[in-house]
Order: sequence, then structure tokens, then C-alpha cells
Amino acid sequence: MNVDFAQQSASRSPTWCPGCGNYGIWASLKGALAKLAWTPDQYMIVYGVGCSGNMADFIKCHGFHSLHGRAVPNAEGIKLANHDLNVVCMVGDGDCYGEGGNHLIHAMRGNTDITVMVHDNRVYGLTTGQAAPTSPHGYKSKSTPGGLIEYPVNALALAITQGATFVAQGFAGDVPHLGAIMQEALAFKGFAIVNVLQPCVTFNKIITYQFYRERIYKLEDDKHDPTSAEEALKRVLHQDERIPLGILYKAPRPTYQDQVAVLAKGGPLAKRSLNVPDLSHMFASYQ
Repeated sequence: MNVDFAQQSASRSPTWCPGCGNYGIWASLKGALAKLAWTPDQYMIVYGVGCSGNMADFIKCHGFHSLHGRAVPNAEGIKLANHDLNVVCMVGDGDCYGEGGNHLIHAMRGNTDITVMVHDNRVYGLTTGQAAPTSPHGYKSKSTPGGLIEYPVNALALAITQGATFVAQGFAGDVPHLGAIMQEALAFKGFAIVNVLQPCVTFNKIITYQFYRERIYKLEDDKHDPTSAEEALKRVLHQDERIPLGILYKAPRPTYQDQVAVLAKGGPLAKRSLNVPDLSHMFASYQ
């Protein structure tokens, strides 16, 4: 039997719900990668657990599907092993801001040279809509039928104050604009985070495409200064009525990899000779 694997592969797509914001993120990422002209061997994507991780089989590059909340430390390890490789994390808000929140903070303060893109749908979509770290106060879900007691994590404020050198926000419903943000984030040297507002059409009936379209505005149209942390914080601390899209903060500084002495010469660790000494005499003493 003859099987056209290329045609078979082209006919498959991720198992997201029709209308899911992840399709917009997927299209934006592919567009950004195409404009950067990265070949598959030049970059690696580490995926978290959740709906975002369903993209793992649909981008042609090195890929690694991590444990829940562990995408960022895996990406850091990959970057240390081969600092010539462009390393990207595709994660969800629950995966990254919940289970992986501590990892995120330390990667930001170290300014690890990776790009983290967060699919922020304000729920745990893969497990059918439980409240997430970004769900609003009072949100009713399967896990919080009486309303959520906690207040949402402000991930953008956290990123600005904890050392991230590139902080941005995009909207899955505006593919060209999101793609442009992603392209700049991917090309940036340092820790870059892009929070993507991504409606969950199945389980979040409150924070919808229409909800965002009534509130979003573009920073480039509002005379925003991305070099000012204070200005960026003002934009993200009050997002109830006006939600900013674009590059909030950009302040390059030496990356973690730039400051690790062993990486300064000799090229990437992954490409170096191990130079293991002959230990046969030592093993012989145990025979």
C-alpha cells in the first residue's frame, strides 16, 4: 500500500476546539518564524502541559514536551548546553504562572536568553475549565462554584519588577499584530515574555473575543515609552477597562549565558569534546 505521508501530515491539525485562540497564536508564530527565516536546526521549542502543548507536533523544529510547569527550567538547561540555539517556551497561564511560577521568577531575574510565550485563557482549558492563576476574583468554575477567593496573578507586573528585559502582550484575535510582537521577542537577546490574551471559547464564556475587542488598545498608538519601567507598570496595574497590546518594556542587559565563564570560550558545551581521561587503571583496582 502506498502512503503519501506528506499529504497525510498536511491534513492533520492540533486538537483545539473550533474558534480557539490557540489557532491565532499558531498562525502568528509560524508567520514570525518565516520572517526570521530560521531553519529547523536553529531553534528549539519547549512545550508545557495544557492546550498550548498540543502545538508540539505542528511546528517543524526541535521540540520537547516538558512536565507540567517545567518548561522554563528545561529551556534554561537546553540554552546552557547549546547557547547558539534559539530557545522558545510555548506554555499556558496555568502551566507557567501556577505550577511553574517559581521557575519563571528565577529565569527572569537571571535574564536567561529564552523567549516565553504564554497562552493566557484565564482557565485550565485542557482539564475542562477550572479556575487558573489568572482567573478574575469571584470567577465561578467547576473548581470554584462559589466564586474564586484569590485575586489574579499580574504576570506582566511581575515580569517588569523581577528582571525580564522584554515584556509584551498580544491578542490571539489580531494575528498580524501578534506576529510582529512575536518576531521582535524571538529576535531579542535576553529574557523575553509575551503574554497572549487567548479566549477559551468552550470553557470561558465571560472573557471572550468581544470582551477583549471592547477594551484593547495598541501601545504604539498611545505614545508609550517602552524604556520606562514606571510607565510600563502604570499600563499593567490597571487593566480593567483598557488593556494594552504591544511592547510594554524593553531594557537590554547582559544575559545569564553572557556571564557564565565556561561559555565564554570554546563554543557551545554540546559541541565540545568531553576529553575524558583514561580511567581504566582505576576501574582495574575494583576487579
